[in-house]
Amino acid sequence: MTNTFHEIIAEKLNIRPIQVEKTIRLLEDKATIPFISRYRKETTGGLNEVEISSIKNELDKLYELQSRKGTVLKSIEEQGKLTDELKERINNSWNSTEIEDIYLPFKPKRQTKAEAARKKGLEPLAKILMAQREYFPERRAKEFISAEVNDEKEALQGARDIIAEWINENESIRNCVRNVFARSAVLSAKVVKGKEEEGSKYSDYFDFSRPLNRCPSHLILALRRGEKEGILRLSITPDAEKCIEQLKRRIVKSENDSSKQVVTALNDAYKRLLKPAIETEFANSSKAKADEEAIRVFAENLRQLLLAPPLGQKNVLGIDPGFRTGCKVVCLDAQGNLLHNETIYPHPPKNERGKAAAKIAHLVETYRIEAIAIGNGTASRETEEFITNIQYDRKVQIFVVSENGASIYSASKVARDEFPDYDVTVRGAVSIGRRLMDPLAELVKIDPKSIGVGQYQHDVDQPALKRSLDQTVENCVNLVGVNVNTASKHLLMYVSGLGQTLAQNIVDFRTAHGAFRTREELKQVPRMGDKAFEQCAGFLRIPNGENPLDNSAVHPECYPIVRQMAKDLGCSVEELIKNKALKKQLDLQKYITPEKGMPTLLDIMEELDKPGRDPRRSIQPFSFDPSIKSIEDLREGMLLPGIITNITNFGCFTDIGIKENGLIHISELADKFISDPAQIVSLHQHVKVKVLSIDLQRKRIQLSMKGIEQ
Repeated sequence: MTNTFHEIIAEKLNIRPIQVEKTIRLLEDKATIPFISRYRKETTGGLNEVEISSIKNELDKLYELQSRKGTVLKSIEEQGKLTDELKERINNSWNSTEIEDIYLPFKPKRQTKAEAARKKGLEPLAKILMAQREYFPERRAKEFISAEVNDEKEALQGARDIIAEWINENESIRNCVRNVFARSAVLSAKVVKGKEEEGSKYSDYFDFSRPLNRCPSHLILALRRGEKEGILRLSITPDAEKCIEQLKRRIVKSENDSSKQVVTALNDAYKRLLKPAIETEFANSSKAKADEEAIRVFAENLRQLLLAPPLGQKNVLGIDPGFRTGCKVVCLDAQGNLLHNETIYPHPPKNERGKAAAKIAHLVETYRIEAIAIGNGTASRETEEFITNIQYDRKVQIFVVSENGASIYSASKVARDEFPDYDVTVRGAVSIGRRLMDPLAELVKIDPKSIGVGQYQHDVDQPALKRSLDQTVENCVNLVGVNVNTASKHLLMYVSGLGQTLAQNIVDFRTAHGAFRTREELKQVPRMGDKAFEQCAGFLRIPNGENPLDNSAVHPECYPIVRQMAKDLGCSVEELIKNKALKKQLDLQKYITPEKGMPTLLDIMEELDKPGRDPRRSIQPFSFDPSIKSIEDLREGMLLPGIITNITNFGCFTDIGIKENGLIHISELADKFISDPAQIVSLHQHVKVKVLSIDLQRKRIQLSMKGIEQ
């Protein structure tokens, strides 16, 4: 069966069958996507994480379809209607729509009009009418009058109900209707009567129509949300006349009275059965495509957020700003441990500005603070201005940090377990400070959906969203690598091959026995088998350990290659790492084996150049325009600095230092046409924008990057 699968997937994804086949073998051998993409390049032909993930997704769909086919075959067989031809056709089909069309005539039915007519003995009459050779159908219908059929009209109606079901269950006819839908279907929306005021935010869609194949994903999701909230009524309609005409050409064979009965049944079949069924299909498929696109955007935004530049291990003061309740202040050491916390009140109504400034200066001196992280929520700008104007005894960098999801973390079990003796405000401030030090390590503690970097994330397929976001987090964690001696359980959980139980076992082992000195010691962790070690070892780092390679992405299975390189050069592994001139003397061709080729050797050399390096960019300070404090301060034509906070299909949202984010529509991102905002901007990118318009009533700001040098 795998042979069939790899051919189907290869054709769909346009990847060579041999690459797909070998990737499937690795996946079925419980290898993770990060491990395969990093350490099995020779096997897969260099497929990246996205390609491997796509293969896995398609493989899962095929297994699901295989299970459905088994159910269908069993059902038909139990009815005694499974022929060899039918069985072969189902077995050879890997199209879910085709499978359901084949099954439709055999699908156990509730009490339909056609079924009721059959029980009255009217199926022979339906066959007579369908043959369209009877010139006097009313006369023939009289033959079917019985205790259950009162007259010829009732007999003809029952026969037409049976014909309508035949038409509906005909695979060729259903495909004909699908083709018309695909070419001409229009998605329309109307406001539900009496919901105009309640649904005012959907006013643009109160009388809306557009060809379905020209509706972008974000538009479909917006309309579906309006429908779910009971504000909009949606419909998908094709060119009905064209559809009926095409069906007539397929079904109507004569011009007699029997044919007229068939035409009546045909119209009924289209209106009552075919159109609603195919409309539902297209509604579901368009929603699925919209979900897929929205999930892709969300995953890419999450990836960029997780890989945001870290400050690194420095003493940090974190501030969760506030007015009436004050600013929560925490001091963290370079490992993110909480050393001190308190509350200051530099803003109204208390206005203890002098006292608060003295306190901050004292904390900076006492805890040797190197950077200050300020949350970007309420009172952020005022707090930033206050903090910036304090005189310190050392150079202190000041950063504004996204608070998205911090409140979710602070109230979570994770935060309660970590800080059982502190309230949510202290935990929130700690999270803000840690996000500056290492965004990835802190954000893995939060449900990705709560981070707020997607579009319509609550409207899309939730299991599919979770799978995609979990995979994104796993990919990011393994790309960066994890210090096994300092990482939290929540970070370790995402390391290739570990999971919750092994992550906890590593933390417990570390607590009981002290820091790991070598990767080899990981094998002593309870339940750390050979497979788990193979999958995780290359992603776990041990700085200052006994083996310098343990602080690199070189996998232990490749250590013999590096030792041989050092031996050939007459030096130690440590000397090989430090001496670039030595590495240049190596002829990599000498070290190629059947298992390890040039891709792995090049990765090894890259790691030896910078062992344990962080692939993330360096953090850059940023300042908003100090004259802009609220939306009322904005004027059209202003040029302002901003930070990209969210990217959608229709544009991106930008923080310009006030409560409301501005929207840069996709048409205002560049002086050329672009189809995807991600072609121009990335999350947390520092940009310069021009204010196009301000809607004070709706609190909306339109921005542009066109014609502005970045």
